[in-house]
Amino acid sequence: MSGRQSFVPGATARKGAWVLVIGGIVAAALGVAGSPERTWPGLLLNGFYMTALALGGMVFIAVQCLSGAAWSANLRRIPEALMAALPVAAMLMLILFFGRDWLYPATRSDARADEWARTLYLGTPFFFGRMVVFLAAWTLFARRLRRSSLQQDEDPSPRHHRRLVRDSAAFIVVFAISFSLASFDWLMTLTPRWSSTIFAVYTFAGVLVGGIAAVTLALVLLADRGYLADVVTADQLHDLGKLLFAFSTFWAYIWFSQYLLIWYGNLPEETTYYAARTSPPWMPVFLINLVVNWVVPFVVLMPRAAKRSAAILKWVAIVVLAGRWLDLYLVVMPATLDAPSVRALDVLIVAGHAGALFLVVTGALASAPLVPVNAFGPREPRARAHEEMTRRA
Repeated sequence: MSGRQSFVPGATARKGAWVLVIGGIVAAALGVAGSPERTWPGLLLNGFYMTALALGGMVFIAVQCLSGAAWSANLRRIPEALMAALPVAAMLMLILFFGRDWLYPATRSDARADEWARTLYLGTPFFFGRMVVFLAAWTLFARRLRRSSLQQDEDPSPRHHRRLVRDSAAFIVVFAISFSLASFDWLMTLTPRWSSTIFAVYTFAGVLVGGIAAVTLALVLLADRGYLADVVTADQLHDLGKLLFAFSTFWAYIWFSQYLLIWYGNLPEETTYYAARTSPPWMPVFLINLVVNWVVPFVVLMPRAAKRSAAILKWVAIVVLAGRWLDLYLVVMPATLDAPSVRALDVLIVAGHAGALFLVVTGALASAPLVPVNAFGPREPRARAHEEMTRRA
C-alpha cells in the first residue's frame, strides 16, 4: 500500500491547459459577439457536459457508500476530483442567463401570454432561480462529501464514515428530484412544447455511464504514470469494466424505450423531437450516437479478459466519453441548426472546457493523498484482509 502517495501534475500539461482555457474564453467571446445563435447552444452543451461529469463522480461515491462497497474505497479520490469541478461547471451554467433569449423560447419577452402557467414556470426569474438552487445544493453536498472524506484521513473514528453515508443518502434523494427538474428545464425546453416522461431517466443514465467512464479513464492514466500501481488490481478494473458494460447497456435500453414509445404513439407534440434528429442531415449523427454509446462498449467489453485489460478499458472509456458529448450534441444542436456543422470556434470552446476540467481535476488530485486513509470505515480490517488476499491471488 502506498500510504500517503501524492499526485504531482506536470507543469507543462497545466500550462497547456491554461492556454486552452484562454483560447476557449476568447473563442466564446468572439462567438457570442458574432454569432450568438450558434455559440450559446455550444456553451450550454459544454457546460452541461462538465456538470454531468462532476455529478457522475458524486453519484459514484454516493452509490458506493450506500451499498457498503469496499472494492472502490481506495479509488475514491478520483470521483472526488471529478466532483471538484462542480463550482466551475455551475458558473458556466449560470452564464447562460445572458444567452437565454437565444436558447429558451419561454424566457423571451414575446412568449405567449395566454399560456400563463407555462410562462410563469419557465419565465426568467423562476427558471434561473431554480438553476441557482439546484447548483448550490449540489455544490454544498460536494463540499460535505469531500470534507468528510478528508477528515477520515486524519481520524479513523467511524463517525466520519457514518456522515459520508448520511450525506450520500440525502444527496441521492435531492439529486433524484432536482436533476429530473434540471433535465426538463435545461434540455427538454430547447424544443418548444415537446415532452417525454422518460427524459429525466435518459439524462440520468448518461450522467451515470459518463461518470463511470471518467473514473475508469483517470484510474488507468494514473496507473500508466506509476500512481496507484500497487493499489489497483485486476479485479478492480474488472468491476469498473462490468459497470461500464452494464450502464452503457442501461443507457441504450432507455434510449430505445424513449424512441420506440414516441415512434409508436406517433403524436404530433412528441414526434417533433425525433423528426428533426432523424432528418437526412442528422441521421448519420443519430446512428453514430448509438454506435459509440452502446455498440462499441457492448461488443468490446463482452469478453471477461477485455474488462480486466487496462489498455482496452482506456480506449473504451475515451469512446464513451466522446459519445456522451455527441449524445448531448444531438439533444441540443438540432434545436438551432438545420444540419450538423463544426466551426473552429466550436473546437476552441470545447478545448477550453476540457482544459478547465483538466486543471480542476488535477488540482483536486494533488490537494490530498491519492490513496484515502481509513477509507474502508468500520469494515477496515475485513476489507484490508480481502484486498491483500485478492492482490496475492
